Amino acid sequence: MNTTTQNIRNEKIETLNELIEVSRDSAQFYSDAASKVDNPQLKQLFTGMAESKNGLVGALARDVRAEGASPAKSGTFRGSLHEFYGDIRAKLGDKDYAYVSELEESEDRMLDAMREVIEDNGTPAQVKTAVSGYLPKVKAQHDLMRDRKWAMKSAH
Repeated sequence: MNTTTQNIRNEKIETLNELIEVSRDSAQFYSDAASKVDNPQLKQLFTGMAESKNGLVGALARDVRAEGASPAKSGTFRGSLHEFYGDIRAKLGDKDYAYVSELEESEDRMLDAMREVIEDNGTPAQVKTAVSGYLPKVKAQHDLMRDRKWAMKSAH
């Protein structure tokens, strides 16, 4: 394998692993929120979103393994801080709204990370193609949480 090919492969693996970490953060935050809210509809929504994010982690991990590498095993420090902040915010106010609001911000982070990968001229074409395939579902989930947040905010 020549140096250019190896560099592209390494960039692909690094980029996919970064997306795995962000997706894992999101999945963990949804699982945590599902266990802490009282509203059964939100519990169900958060559980479904956690499962979906875990599915994305699995799909991205398969892409990394296809390159002969090991997928990232944990989330990010930023994600842990974001989850901690969400827990504190939920304890100080409307718990359901606080989690929806923080999870919508988590969706923003995920969507921004994916768009950044797609728009970066240095990202290998294979990575852009793979990430572009996941983007519609991630955007739909983002929009769902955004709409839920707006609906809850207007109800207050």
